[in-house]
Amino acid sequence: MTKGIGIDIVEISRLKRVIDKWGDGFLNRVFNKKEIEYSMQKRFPYQHLAARFAAKEAVIKAFGDNVVTFKNIEIINDKFGKPSCRIHNKKNHIHLSIAHTDKYAIATALI
Repeated sequence: MTKGIGIDIVEISRLKRVIDKWGDGFLNRVFNKKEIEYSMQKRFPYQHLAARFAAKEAVIKAFGDNVVTFKNIEIINDKFGKPSCRIHNKKNHIHLSIAHTDKYAIATALI
């Protein structure tokens, strides 16, 4: 049974401007250490950060409540690169799809 669906799109240059302005304060408020490390090791880290930001927004929209927040959502990849979502203190199966170009990142979440 479907409980919710969410989608979000992020302009990568806009996220980069926010990170350039607020730095670690913003990064640590939105992402956990693993997400930051994963993204920063990539050739184009802002694309990966934007994709994770969009995924978190999509998950929050899919739940439609205030129980899930940026910090208790963790976006991870399996050994084949498929993204998945782990939510601390909540048990749900979430289907997640993420994509990005050089300008935009998009994500869809289905609970």
